[in-house]
Amino acid sequence: MALRGVWQLQKLVVNYCDWGGSSRGIRAFMESHLPALKEKNPQLEVVTQLVRGQHPNLKGIYKNHNERVVCVRNLAPEDIMLQASRLRCSLGRKVVKLRTRHVMKRPSVQGTWTTELKM
Repeated sequence: MALRGVWQLQKLVVNYCDWGGSSRGIRAFMESHLPALKEKNPQLEVVTQLVRGQHPNLKGIYKNHNERVVCVRNLAPEDIMLQASRLRCSLGRKVVKLRTRHVMKRPSVQGTWTTELKM
C-alpha cells in the first residue's frame, strides 16, 4: 500500500523447494504469475530463494524494517497470488492489541459499564 505516495513493500522474497510436494503450487506460481507481478510492480524487488527440504513461504520486507512471513504450503497459484498482493497492499505495521473494547480519551473513574453490574 502506498503511504503518502510511497509503496511500503520494498522486497518480496519467495522461498521454495525444487522437489517437495508442498511447493508444487509455488513452482507453478513462479512460472505463470510471478513475471506479471514483476511487470506490474517495478518498484518491488522480487527475489526467489531455493531452500531445500522446507515448506514454501513468502516474506515481505517493508521500508520500516518490519518483516511479514506467510506460509503458502499446498496452496494453488491463484491463492499464492492473493497472498502476495495482500503483502504488497499492507503497510507492514505490527498488529496492536487493544486492552478493552471501549476506546476513549478519558476513561470513567467508576470503571467500564457491563451488563453484569448489580443495581
